Amino acid sequence: MRRFLVWPLLFLLSLTGVGAIAATPQPPIVLAAASLQESLNAAADAWSRQGHVRPTLSFAGSSALARQIDAGAPADLFLSADEDWMTDVEKHGAVVAGTRVTFLGNRLVLVAPVTRTAPVVTRPNSALATTLASGPVAMADVGAVPAGKYGKASLEHMGIWARVSPHVVQADNVRAALALVERGAAPLGIVYATDAKASPKVKIVGVFPDASHKPIRYPVARLKAGKSPEAEGFRRFLISPAGKAIFARYGFSPQ
Repeated sequence: MRRFLVWPLLFLLSLTGVGAIAATPQPPIVLAAASLQESLNAAADAWSRQGHVRPTLSFAGSSALARQIDAGAPADLFLSADEDWMTDVEKHGAVVAGTRVTFLGNRLVLVAPVTRTAPVVTRPNSALATTLASGPVAMADVGAVPAGKYGKASLEHMGIWARVSPHVVQADNVRAALALVERGAAPLGIVYATDAKASPKVKIVGVFPDASHKPIRYPVARLKAGKSPEAEGFRRFLISPAGKAIFARYGFSPQ
C-alpha cells in the first residue's frame, strides 16, 4: 500500500517541478560595449530586484559584438559604443524596427597611472605631440573599436596622428587598453572618462575636446534573433529615467 501511495506523489511532484521550470522566463542575452561593464551590471541588478530574471551580459568591443550579431548570434539586445556599429547590424536586418534608441554619451580622456603628477594639455600643440610620441600610448583598435576610432580622429584633428601612431599600442577593446596603463605597460592611454572613473589605478591627466571627434553616443536596440520575453521590458528600463540615472552614477551623460 505504501508503494502505491508514494509513486503518485512522486509523479505529482515531478509535474510541479516541470511547471516551475517552464514558468521561469528565459533571461535576455545582452551584448554590450566593454565600457559599460560596471554600469550595465548595476542596471541588471536593479532590474532583477524588481522581480525579473537577471539578464545574461556579455561584454566586448562593439565591433566584435556587431560581427557576432551579423553572423547570427542568438542575442536579445545590443548596446554599442557608437552609432556606426549599430547601423551596421541594422543594415544586416538584425534590429527590430523602432527599438533603436541613443540614450548615453561619454567623453574621451587621456589617463596615466595614479603615480603620475604632471597633467597633459590635450589640445593641438607640439608639447602634446612630444608627450604622446614618447610612448607607448595604449588605445583600443583604431580601425574598428569605437574608443580607438574616436581617439585616432581626435589626434588627426589636432594634426599629430602621423607622429604619434608609431608609438600606439592597440588593444582588442577599451578595457584592454585601460589594463595596459593599470599594469604599467603603457605610461598613457586614451579611453573613456567612465573607464577612468571605474579604475582606482589610473587618473585622468587630460580631456580631449569634444569638437575633435564625432560625438560619443551609445545606442541600444532589440535584435530579431532574441527569444526572451523579458528583452523589451529590460530595453525600456535601460532608457527610462530610472535606468539612465544608474548610468549617470557611473559617469555617463544621459541623452
